[in-house]
Amino acid sequence: MNEFNAFLTSVTGEIDGFMYTYILVFLLVVVGVYFTVRTKGVQVRYIKDMFTQLTEKKHVQGEKSISSFQALMVSTASRVGTGNIAGIATAIATGGPGAVFWMWLMAVIGAASAFIESTLAQIWKVRGKNGEFRGGPAYYIQQALGKRWLGVVFAILLILCFAFGFNGLQAFNMTSALEYYIPDYATNGTAIGMGIVLVVMTAFVIFGGARRISVITSIIVPVMAIAYIALALWTTFTNLGEIPAVFSLIFASAFDFQSIFGGFAGSVVMLGIKRGLFSNEAGMGSAPNAAATASVSHPVKQGLVQSLSVYIDTLVICTCSAMMVLIFFVQDPEAAAALNGMPLVQMAVNNSVGELGIHFVTFAIFAFAFSSLIGNYFYAESNLRFIKDNKVLLTLFRVLCLAVIMYGCLNSFDLAWNLADIFMGFMAIVNLVSILLLGKWALRALDDYTAQRKAGKDPVFRAEAIQGMPATECWHLSEVQDFGPQPVIEYLDEALDADNVGLK
Repeated sequence: MNEFNAFLTSVTGEIDGFMYTYILVFLLVVVGVYFTVRTKGVQVRYIKDMFTQLTEKKHVQGEKSISSFQALMVSTASRVGTGNIAGIATAIATGGPGAVFWMWLMAVIGAASAFIESTLAQIWKVRGKNGEFRGGPAYYIQQALGKRWLGVVFAILLILCFAFGFNGLQAFNMTSALEYYIPDYATNGTAIGMGIVLVVMTAFVIFGGARRISVITSIIVPVMAIAYIALALWTTFTNLGEIPAVFSLIFASAFDFQSIFGGFAGSVVMLGIKRGLFSNEAGMGSAPNAAATASVSHPVKQGLVQSLSVYIDTLVICTCSAMMVLIFFVQDPEAAAALNGMPLVQMAVNNSVGELGIHFVTFAIFAFAFSSLIGNYFYAESNLRFIKDNKVLLTLFRVLCLAVIMYGCLNSFDLAWNLADIFMGFMAIVNLVSILLLGKWALRALDDYTAQRKAGKDPVFRAEAIQGMPATECWHLSEVQDFGPQPVIEYLDEALDADNVGLK
């Protein structure tokens, strides 16, 4: 088994390195810069609008219709996972502190790609019988490009990426958090026991029972995220004297060109981009599945909200992790250099606030990872239904997903990351090429939004106003109505209601 794992790790490492070195980094940067220029920096120009759209009420009736704010919470709950904690520590330990800078830069550039893909998902969303909307890259590839086969290819890649790659990795990171408490947890049966517990909890949610467990995604994760940010701010402000050294480490490493070009596949640039993409998912084609579910009056509104989600994920939460880890690097470089992944984060927090911090981070990683497991599963299920909506197939898929989670708990560190990176890479390539081909329609929608804003209107989108746009199922009303209470109040009420709790 060990030899087979070593072989798999070696092969997947080669594929991973080639894909990111020669294809994906180029595509991510080119697409992000292209849309930043074409939108005239929409991700910076409309920062104020990103926040104002969160207060907009939904515009359709139905028990499953959701507001822009609720869609943001669903996508953020899926984005905020172990990548924000263990992923950042891995990037710093493997590539160097400069990976943080490249992660920041890719977040700002990638926010333009996130805007385009989420706007497209809104334009070509479809509506269900209970007021709910569905959509995403598979839908806009089929409807706007007229290529169902490519939509099916994307849906398959998303299923491989989220249900198998990411969920295996989330499970691995959760169980590795126990290494602090049980040093030989991987070999003494603890990992197997943890896997069984995690599989049972996940099964309760995805098979429709014990729906109150999903209160984790609605309430506990936002609370834990705020507490995690507060812990990072406390660490930063109580160590202000170390901050100049931290930024010196980041920038010296980020622009160490001899190191970068000496081994680009494992450089700070590569690690920053890979871990940043894993964390914020900008341009990857996952967040549009959540963006499409929102009931808004104009597609651009949800595009802007999803750009905000990229900032929350990378510029806020990932930076918090980076600050705690790098302060540890400055204060105890020898101890920090010997660690990686979750153990590095735990010792960094221990260095700042003591052992209580380790327990907090362990609980946070379990909450974040479980939230992501559920969010990732529902992304995958939505795309499985796009391919074929069949109950027997769905049941078999659910069982297979649970088996992957079990395997993830027993997986190796390098293999877990390699598989997640490869599936993520293939999926991102298909989506990035698709949004390059379809981006002009998101740009036309942005022009329409801007024109209405300048006229002093609350923008309302009509597909007929965009000449030549491929047929859409929605967006044929010239006026919209508001439905439901204040979005934040509605979100909290539904999260706490036992009958309604559950991912939409």
